[in-house]
Amino acid sequence: MSTETKSKFSFEGLKERVGATIRRSQDYFLRVQYPEGYWWAELESNPTMEAEHLLLSYFLGYVEEDRWRKISQDIRNRQREDGSWGMYYGAPGDLSTSVECYFALKLAGIPADDPSMAKAKEFILSKGGVPNVRVFTKIWLALFGQWDWAGTPAMPPEIMLLPSWAPFSIYRFSSWARATIVPMLILLTDHPVCPIPAGAAIDDLYPVSRERVKYSLPRRGGLLSLEAAFLVADKAIQLYNRIPLNPLRELARHRAERWIVEHQEADGSWGGIQPPWVYALLALKHRGYSLDHPVMKLGLEGFKDKWSLEYQDGAAMRVQACLSPVWDTCLALMAMLDSDIPPDHPAVQEACRYLLKEEIRVPGDWAKKVKGVEPSGWAFEFENDLYPDVDDTAIILIGLDQCRLPEQEEEQRRLAVRRGVVWTLAMQSSNGGWAAFDKDNNTTLLARIPFADFGEVLDPPSVDVTAHVLEALGRLGYTKEHSAVRRGLKFMMENQEPDGSWFGRWGVNCVYGCGAVLPALEALGQDMTQPAVQRAVDWLVGHQNVDGGWGESCASYADPSLRGVGESTASQTAWALMGLLAAGLSQHEAAQRGLAFLTDSQQEDGTWEEPYFTGCGFPGYGIGDQPDQLPRQGDRNFQGQELSAGFMINYHMYRNYFPLMALGRYRRAAQSSGS
Repeated sequence: MSTETKSKFSFEGLKERVGATIRRSQDYFLRVQYPEGYWWAELESNPTMEAEHLLLSYFLGYVEEDRWRKISQDIRNRQREDGSWGMYYGAPGDLSTSVECYFALKLAGIPADDPSMAKAKEFILSKGGVPNVRVFTKIWLALFGQWDWAGTPAMPPEIMLLPSWAPFSIYRFSSWARATIVPMLILLTDHPVCPIPAGAAIDDLYPVSRERVKYSLPRRGGLLSLEAAFLVADKAIQLYNRIPLNPLRELARHRAERWIVEHQEADGSWGGIQPPWVYALLALKHRGYSLDHPVMKLGLEGFKDKWSLEYQDGAAMRVQACLSPVWDTCLALMAMLDSDIPPDHPAVQEACRYLLKEEIRVPGDWAKKVKGVEPSGWAFEFENDLYPDVDDTAIILIGLDQCRLPEQEEEQRRLAVRRGVVWTLAMQSSNGGWAAFDKDNNTTLLARIPFADFGEVLDPPSVDVTAHVLEALGRLGYTKEHSAVRRGLKFMMENQEPDGSWFGRWGVNCVYGCGAVLPALEALGQDMTQPAVQRAVDWLVGHQNVDGGWGESCASYADPSLRGVGESTASQTAWALMGLLAAGLSQHEAAQRGLAFLTDSQQEDGTWEEPYFTGCGFPGYGIGDQPDQLPRQGDRNFQGQELSAGFMINYHMYRNYFPLMALGRYRRAAQSSGS
């Protein structure tokens, strides 16, 4: 680093600045805590959420003009200069997202000759138009006669009749894929079509006349590849579907329908996320459920509550992909405790009570594999009893263990921690790691079926979730002598990247991985001078930006050269700092510069500004984890920096509680060292 760059930073009075920054941040969290005890902010994703919401409501015959106008306006607000729509802030335009937005706006009455629509059309055709969109977009278009169902994959509903241990059982797929696939089994078999006005058709997005389009699944891989074999199987299933008498077909449909109804959550959603919710409503509508049926009514009304966020001026509205109150609450609680808010502070106690109320005490889909374990764990959302999340549970255990309630409530808290630990240990996979929702959910064969060209269909163990579990266990007094800890450590250390970082499955990306692993090692009392730690520290220091912060683009999931590269953000700077602090480097110049970045960029209200997406839902690899080698252009699951198969997230509270967490840990480290 040059002397000129160093001179831009003033570390004078940094300790006092950190203290003032912490106080402002704590005041912010005390102001915005909900009366029920939770913290919660927007989960921002991409405009396919709004586009698909309009398509869903049109298919259902549930068009509310005011709502349509506001949602349409949000889609228009997020259009780029080149006419496209993207998957994350600053991303290149994405073809499939742009087609869905264009079609939804046309259905909402925006004419094709509108200047913004003309720019969108130009972008879409420059990318090859409708024939080049992903499978899920083609399914949406087929529902309205804008793509031929012959060009979509076959998924026979008879899958519902397979036992849970069978190779293609729905329980072999990840929780989110499973809840999406079940209603898809009905739609991809029955091929319903909702008529639309001629003016809403999107023939103009085809590079050639639709009569000349080849409606078939793209051929990938060589003649003897698994992909080729699955294409042959797909054609065989298509032929099977034409058999007029099939005694198992209607039984399978009924089984899928019953599964859908039984899996609806109390807020009307399915799995607490958008994809299975919309497909469930589409499938049930096709199966004859009227809009006033209790299941349909609850599903439709659920979207209107906390899921829809109206702009302050009332002109536009977003529909969230998911809600994150439990995740936001446990991380905000952790930040408050790490910054020395007393464990019996009223705000801490209210958050503790909220989390205790949210413990899941009924068995979910996880119980298909994990037998004989008392139900526990916590989900991510307000309502999601069937899919507790190991990641949430680990962070909650840390918070609950530190909180202190009045004596009459203490036994409840202690029992919840005990149950949560037992459940978490039972969810450890055979390779020693932990996944988010399932155990040993790693049958990579499933990621190669034609259906699986978007997101992830598997939930294998990841380093970041494993690190959070190990940090929780370490804080609770477990050591490497415990077999689960020993196996988890082995998994984590064996998965260190060659450059010294760790891959971030649920946060962007290697900065997140380092910020998870290093505190876990510290919590377990590991040697923080060991070579693996030093290599991670060197990677973090080597990727610090000249402004003192750290940043990493979502594009790093597609281009490894971008790992650790991006505009500085408050959340990613905090992750890097927590890694350095865990390694004992509170007085290292890199840490001091990172602290200065956070103190100098905080706003007067105690918050930080952060338009960048630093959360990850799907990297877009299909298998749920990074492949040994990223696909090249032309290969199956190839994606460029637009991340067409990914799903990126801007958690609007990441920018606030992670900096508070890092600043609090620094102050503790400084106090303990007497500096």
